[in-house]
Amino acid sequence: MPNTREIQERRKSIGDTMKITNAMYMISSTKLRKARRELDVTERYFYTLQSVIARMLRHMPAEVGAHRYIENEKHSAGDPKSLTAGFLVITADKGMAGAYNHNVLKAVEEEMKNFADSKLLVVGEVGRQYFHTKGIPVEEHFLYTAQNPTQHRARLISAKILDMYDEGLVDEVYVVYTSMLNAAATETRFEQLLPLFRPDFSGEAIPMEVYHEEFRFEPSLDAVMDNVIPEYVLGYVYGALMESYCSEHSARMTAMQSANDSAKQMLAELSVEYNRVRQGAITQQITEVAGGARAQKKHK
Repeated sequence: MPNTREIQERRKSIGDTMKITNAMYMISSTKLRKARRELDVTERYFYTLQSVIARMLRHMPAEVGAHRYIENEKHSAGDPKSLTAGFLVITADKGMAGAYNHNVLKAVEEEMKNFADSKLLVVGEVGRQYFHTKGIPVEEHFLYTAQNPTQHRARLISAKILDMYDEGLVDEVYVVYTSMLNAAATETRFEQLLPLFRPDFSGEAIPMEVYHEEFRFEPSLDAVMDNVIPEYVLGYVYGALMESYCSEHSARMTAMQSANDSAKQMLAELSVEYNRVRQGAITQQITEVAGGARAQKKHK
C-alpha cells in the first residue's frame, strides 16, 4: 500500500495534468466559436454557388453533359479498380482529440482498396506521419493548413486538385473530412469532388407550366464552366477544411472534458485512500505509544 507522501505526489501530478487539460479545453472552445462564425459566412456563398450551378445544369443538360468537369450519370456497377482516384485527406496536426484522426484515416484506407491506383493529398501532420509509417506514398502534403484553414490555403489545394484532374493524373477526386453535426456529434464524410454529376444538382422536377429562364453563356459555355467549377471546388475544399477544424476542436473539447472528469474521479478516490492511509498511520502510532506505555508500566 502506498504511503501518504506517494499519494500526495500522485494527487499533485493529476492536478497539474488537469490544469493542462482545462487550458486545452478553453483554447479549443475559443477557436471553435471563431471557426463557426467564419464557416457560417462561407456557407452562404457556397450554397448560392451550388444553386447557380444547379440552375445551369437543369436548363442546359445536353451542352453541360459534354464538359470535362460534368458527367450526366454516375458510373454503373462496373469494376472501379481500373480508375485512378485522388484523395484529399484532412486530419489534424496533433492528437488528443479522441477518434477524430483515426476515423478519417480508417475511411481512406478502406476506400483505397477499391481503386487500381490512389494519389493522396494530405492535410495535417497526423495523416502525413501515419502514411509515412505505413510506407504509403503521399503525392503532396500541405503544412500548417490544419491549424490555419484560410481561403488562400484552400485555393492552393483546389488548384493542385484541378491540375491533377485536367492533366489526367486522376480519374476521380474525393475528399475525406469530418463534418460537425452539432455541438456534441461529428461524422466522417467521404464525398466525391470531381467529376460532378448532373443528377446530384437536379433537385425537384420543374412542371412544364413553370417559366424556364433562358441562359446565354458569354463568351462560351466552356469558358463559363472553367470559371464556375473551380470556384465550386474552392468553396467545397474551404468548407471541408473549416468543418474539419471545427470538428477537431469539438472532439478535443469532448476528450479534455472526459479527461477532466476522470481526473476528478481519481482525485476523489485518492482522497479516500489518503485519509484511510493517514488514519491507519495515526492508529498505528497510537498503538505503539500505548504499547510502549504499558511496557514501561510493567517494567516499573
